[in-house]
Amino acid sequence: MDLMDLHTISTYRYAHDRDDLRLADGERIVAGGTWFFSEPQVASTGVVDISRIGWKPFEDLPDGGLRIAATATVAQLAELPAQRGWHAHPLLFQCATALLASFKIWNVATVGGNICRSFAAASMVSLASGLDGRALVWRADGTDYTVPVAELVTGNGTNTLGDGDVLRAIDIPGYALRARTGFRKIALAELGRSGAVITGRHDEDDTAVFGITAATLWPTVLRYEGLPDADRLRADIWAADGYYTDPLGAADWRRSVSATLAEQIRVELSRSTKDNGAR
Repeated sequence: MDLMDLHTISTYRYAHDRDDLRLADGERIVAGGTWFFSEPQVASTGVVDISRIGWKPFEDLPDGGLRIAATATVAQLAELPAQRGWHAHPLLFQCATALLASFKIWNVATVGGNICRSFAAASMVSLASGLDGRALVWRADGTDYTVPVAELVTGNGTNTLGDGDVLRAIDIPGYALRARTGFRKIALAELGRSGAVITGRHDEDDTAVFGITAATLWPTVLRYEGLPDADRLRADIWAADGYYTDPLGAADWRRSVSATLAEQIRVELSRSTKDNGAR
C-alpha cells in the first residue's frame, strides 16, 4: 500500500526541526512508515515525516553508552561496529533478526517506529528492555522526559506516549553494553512472528537481568543480585503476568518455552563468567 491507497490523507509534510513537530488535528508522525503505510489509517488526515529531520543515528554517551536516534533504521543498528568493551554488541543484530521483515524493510523501518508501535513482538522493544534502555520523549509543550522502554510499553500495541509526544532517542547505558549477554527466540513457523524472545544479561557488578518479550503482552524484566539458580529463574518466569494466546501460540506454550530458553541463557552466561574468570 502506498499513500495513494490512504484516501483519508490530504496533507504530507517533512519536519526539519522541533517546531515542525507541532501537529494539527489528524496529523500523524511517521519515520520509516512501514506499518503506517501497510493498512488503512481512517483516523488520520495528514502525515508529518521525520525521516529528514537530521538526527545523528548514533551518539556516544559520557558513561560509554549509546544514544540511538528514533530515526535510526534497523539496518543501521544491526550493522553498527562493535566498540571497545561492548560485550553486548551481538545483541544488536540478534534482536534485529527477531523482526519479521525482509532486508528491504530493515533499511526503512526505524528503531523508534518499532518501539512506538509497541507490539508484543517488537524486536527493538526486546533490545531496549534487555539493555535498560530509556526513551527520551519530547512533549508538544517543549518539555522533555525520560522513561524506561520496559515501562513505556503497556500492552500489545499500547504505550504511555501522550498526544503530541515524539520519541527522540533511546539511551542505552554503558554498563549494559559492557555486560555479557545471551539471546534466544522461537516461533511456531520457521518464518513466523516470534512467539517468545528472551534476553539475558550479566553485568560487571554481578547483577543479572532477564527480559521476556513477544511471549508477554508487555515487556517482563526480571532482576537478580547475581545469576539465579535454575529453580528460582523458572519459578519467576512461570509466575510472570501477561502471557497470551493468539493464532501464533498459546499462553501455556509461551510460558513454557520462555522458561526453557531462559535456562539456556542462564547456563550460557554462567559458563561465560567462569571462562572469563579463568583467564
